[in-house]
Amino acid sequence: MDEIRLKALAKINLGLDVTGCREDGYHLVRMIMQTIHLFDSIKMEKTDEQEIHLTTNIHFLPTDEHNLAYRAARILMDEFEITKGVSIDIKKCIPVSAGMAGGSTDAAAVLYGMNQLYELKLSQKQLAERALTLGADVPYCLMRGTALAEGIGEKLTRLPAVVRCPVVIAKPGISVSTKWVYENLKLDRQTVHPDIDGLITDIKRQDLKKMASHMGNILEGVTVKEYPVIARIKEHLIEHGALNAMMSGSGPTVFALFDERGRAKAAADALRATGLAKQIYVTTIFNV
Repeated sequence: MDEIRLKALAKINLGLDVTGCREDGYHLVRMIMQTIHLFDSIKMEKTDEQEIHLTTNIHFLPTDEHNLAYRAARILMDEFEITKGVSIDIKKCIPVSAGMAGGSTDAAAVLYGMNQLYELKLSQKQLAERALTLGADVPYCLMRGTALAEGIGEKLTRLPAVVRCPVVIAKPGISVSTKWVYENLKLDRQTVHPDIDGLITDIKRQDLKKMASHMGNILEGVTVKEYPVIARIKEHLIEHGALNAMMSGSGPTVFALFDERGRAKAAADALRATGLAKQIYVTTIFNV
């Protein structure tokens, strides 16, 4: 195999709770992770030169070691002393700095691609061990589907597939620093935590409406307060028929679940007319 084409899928958080903070500064989380059918397209080719050549359609993204996908390739090239190189072209569709694991999923795809191109014969578990050195979300992006993530996000438990339903994705024209959001999160006795266990029960029962009603993201208390447009997008989508709408990850992207595609498309069209969001997509839950 000299070339491989891959889809790097975006994720949303159906539930996101933070339960504490470790001494090293990492936060302890309980999250319900879910892939959706929105993806970056990645083409990888072997090259004769022992180097990594990365290109992307987003002009401001780094194409060197500051890019997670580049670092993913470098980890395996160094470890296995690969004497040839790789050309990586990333066509991004997932919004950047949006709480949807865009960088992490690209890195996961490159790990998988290098494993295939150079016949490294690494198992899923072995790839996940290397993925964790790149970021807490990267092992999940290799796994995909519906999962409970605990610890700093690296402890993954596969859950039954969520009912496949339409999803509207809406990102306002702002970017949010994940580091800033976690640094400004205050946990005390008054903190309201989302019901992660209730969500898991709803998922197991295949109860889409109940699951939607139990969705919660503890980080909204930080990000929405700073960027009220997120709340306005959520309210607009719910007013136009969403079962529920919530910020994904540290934001600022909002996702909304619907029980009917026509209603989802109408809500997306209505949102476009408001100018509240810069990027809007109608997609679906993606199950493995």
